[in-house]
Amino acid sequence: MDLQIEDNGKFGEYPLNEYWTDCSRFPYLISLNEKIAGFVLVKLINRDEDDSYYSIAEFFIMKRFRRSGLGKQVAKDIFNMHKGPWEVYQIDSNEPAQHFWKKTIEEYTGGKFTERIEIGRKTQVFVS
Repeated sequence: MDLQIEDNGKFGEYPLNEYWTDCSRFPYLISLNEKIAGFVLVKLINRDEDDSYYSIAEFFIMKRFRRSGLGKQVAKDIFNMHKGPWEVYQIDSNEPAQHFWKKTIEEYTGGKFTERIEIGRKTQVFVS
């Protein structure tokens, strides 16, 4: 990812406050055996009055909890919590994420999704 640091050596602030004040944003902490294992940030994006979809803004599972099936289960739970159209995208340089999301969405939908390839990213489109 082409992230830039500020003069103080830190990354710019992420707009997390909106997840507690905007009714179209949904923050989730993931826990396993009473330990924090990651988080998910979901956004409802409105293109216009009659066209909206859910999107994963951030999805993070701590390294020690990866490859356990937790991420796949959390993704499916999130899709079930937010019924409707979805667009989940991954940047081109994040091949592990592309593999994870395509496999997870294919399993969740029984293969009933489409995939768009755009400059800089891949997007899976489906309805939960």
